[in-house]
Amino acid sequence: DPAYIEALARSVEEAYGKADKRPDILVVSYHGMPKRYLMQGDPYHCQCQKTTRLLRERLGWDETQITTTFQSVFGPEEWLQPYTVKHVAALAEQGKKSIAVMAPAFSADCIETLEEINEEIKEAFEEAGGENFLYIPCLNDDDDHIKALSGVIENNLKGWLD
Repeated sequence: DPAYIEALARSVEEAYGKADKRPDILVVSYHGMPKRYLMQGDPYHCQCQKTTRLLRERLGWDETQITTTFQSVFGPEEWLQPYTVKHVAALAEQGKKSIAVMAPAFSADCIETLEEINEEIKEAFEEAGGENFLYIPCLNDDDDHIKALSGVIENNLKGWLD
């Protein structure tokens, strides 16, 4: 939804505007799921990739400034990759000493954003040599977010309510 992409972009612009150091790359981390779902036709992976692409285009960035990853992997089977925790460590090892991470698949901050990203994933980045980690909060109760959600709801109720 264009209003949602706009809300995400504004949150990135605001966070980058307040940052002491501009991040080398924005890691857009989505909740993971088993890879077999993708192989069975589930569109989630493609929707995540499209959201990142639309966000990148709205920000006017090139592909080196943003990347898509997946978090919350558990169990024995392969999940969608790259795994956020491993990817941020690899970025640090490749010389990306300053990163930002956001989780647009979550509408509000929760254990998986506050604990997993802003603690576990941050720690993996720093242990691999990263220096500056910026967590961009979920949209939560931001006015742009509420406007985007209201628009989605209204569009989906057309024909149901007069």
